[in-house]
Amino acid sequence: MDKVLGIDIGGTSIKVGMFSTEGELQAATKIPTGEITSEAAFAVVTEGLKKLLEDNGFGPQDVIAVGLDVPGPVDDNGKVGMLANIELDTDGLQATIKRTFPRANLAFVNDANAAALGELWQGSAKDVNSFVLIAIGTGVGGGVVSGGKIISGAVGAGGEIGHITVNRDETASCGCGRKGCLEQYASASGIVRTYKQECAKLGTKPVKLDGPTDTLSVFTACRAGDEAAQKAISVMCDCLGFAMAQMSAIIDPQIYLIGGGVGGGFNMFADELRASFRKYCLAPCASTRILPASLGNDAAMYGSAFQAMNS
Repeated sequence: MDKVLGIDIGGTSIKVGMFSTEGELQAATKIPTGEITSEAAFAVVTEGLKKLLEDNGFGPQDVIAVGLDVPGPVDDNGKVGMLANIELDTDGLQATIKRTFPRANLAFVNDANAAALGELWQGSAKDVNSFVLIAIGTGVGGGVVSGGKIISGAVGAGGEIGHITVNRDETASCGCGRKGCLEQYASASGIVRTYKQECAKLGTKPVKLDGPTDTLSVFTACRAGDEAAQKAISVMCDCLGFAMAQMSAIIDPQIYLIGGGVGGGFNMFADELRASFRKYCLAPCASTRILPASLGNDAAMYGSAFQAMNS
């Protein structure tokens, strides 16, 4: 029976899903990893993949496709660009996987694009032809689907929603080196930064924060009536709605999906985000739906498997 593997590569481990060709997630596992740059490391990955199969009664000969998502740009030809946050030899890993799974087609995809493809295949965007997934976590990522196809772009920068300029007067630098990017206001770190700034303006003490990306505490404070927290959420919604309005003028998607860790609080800010989008968008776009993504942290596994089957 044909199987497809979807591999979500992180900094310290990879998540692997075994799928049917119809898109049913039949089994999953995590494989601890560090730097994936040596034959020994490649072997850890492939042995983990084989064990997942064997534990469920299958073997390497049953795998027809293997998809891997990576936190970096991947162009329309599947070429992986710069990988800033992980140590990964893509060529070496690819060669090892091909030897282990000789029947399998292999594909790489950007992690945010993979999440979008997952939602297209089995999530909130199933049967939707045109949509944008916005993944809000430590940063802001995105996946753009048009005509049922992911838009990666010439150098893999398609969907870099977090680096749309939303404030030309910003003096602080974004991680990309530019200033005034959406990521500086709508990411988890951006929300916490704005919250601290608003506390300073109001002369109030911030609630206890568990690190620079602790939006859960900011959201909890917002529910309790913390004025600075409410302002931070409003800034996020204003900047995100503005960026989405610009995207609609170019892409005009049927829907926007909000995912990622911060997206887990969607119900808390959905109405304000929708109002912000309508404030800035072209009038014909005002009816564009803004919905929560549904596959959570498994979306990239689904999407990488889907990409491998369809490359």
